[in-house]
Amino acid sequence: MKLTKNIKSSAIKVLQTEADAIQNLINYINDDFEACVEAILASKGRVVITGVGKSAIIATKIVATLNSTGTPALFMHGADAIHGDLGMIQSDDFVICISKSGNTPEIKVLVPLLKRLGSKLIALVSNTQSYLAQNADFVLNATISEEACPNNLAPTTSTTAHMAMGDALAVCLLEARGFGSEDFAKYHPGGALGKQLYLTVEDVVPKDMIPVVYDKSQLTEIIVEISSKRLGATAVVNEAGELLGIITDGDLRRMLQRQTDLKNVRAVDIMTKDPKTISTEEFAIRALNKMKEYNITQLVALKDGKIAGFVHIHDLMKEGIV
Repeated sequence: MKLTKNIKSSAIKVLQTEADAIQNLINYINDDFEACVEAILASKGRVVITGVGKSAIIATKIVATLNSTGTPALFMHGADAIHGDLGMIQSDDFVICISKSGNTPEIKVLVPLLKRLGSKLIALVSNTQSYLAQNADFVLNATISEEACPNNLAPTTSTTAHMAMGDALAVCLLEARGFGSEDFAKYHPGGALGKQLYLTVEDVVPKDMIPVVYDKSQLTEIIVEISSKRLGATAVVNEAGELLGIITDGDLRRMLQRQTDLKNVRAVDIMTKDPKTISTEEFAIRALNKMKEYNITQLVALKDGKIAGFVHIHDLMKEGIV
């Protein structure tokens, strides 16, 4: 029996329901939300996030987001908390408790214990009249009208709303701390993302291959230089070492199509003037963006105004940036 008839309409309904719920969260960004952000910023402690069931999973995601954006955070499972994990909480910490209903048995046991420790309690709830909300120092309101589940039971819309509110909190803290790309790189040194944030042009330029010819160099010298350095191009400089242009394999081919008398050809005759350059201090991702902007595959790298080599798109690909 084919059951695919309503699959598309069901999927669209789920996404629309959750999108509407997130849109509605805008109405709950109030003074309490602002006060919560300011209190965390002023605190010397960490943010400990707890929950049970699906809320615990959402808590781990928000913890990861906070840690990667400059706000130290820890995860504490709501069930494990009453079996020893409360020991991780310090008096200066803020505890965010995530719960749709705010009235689960685990929450009712946990809240008094948290209050006794002296930590500030933040309720991330979908029921502002709940036990958790009524006993919290701050309430992050993530009220929803319905779950995306057709039985209105499975946590779907509610977990999406909680995650979105956690993102809003994390980004507000990030911006308030002035957390920039260099700070971000410290916490993301691995993978392509990390390399985009810390790898510079100097890190990727081949150090032992700097093809250079003079403006008066003959065709034979040019071909030998390009071939020996295996970069498919050479820089052209004057006697003072100043960059005048660049000659690529393509320039040579186009020149051969135009000319038959090759005896008097000099570098200055076939070079492309004012080639695109980049400082070795620039991030490598900037080199990639510049290549895309001008639809080219290499740039002349300059260090203190002097030629330091070529950065080729293959160098960036090798590092996993492309």
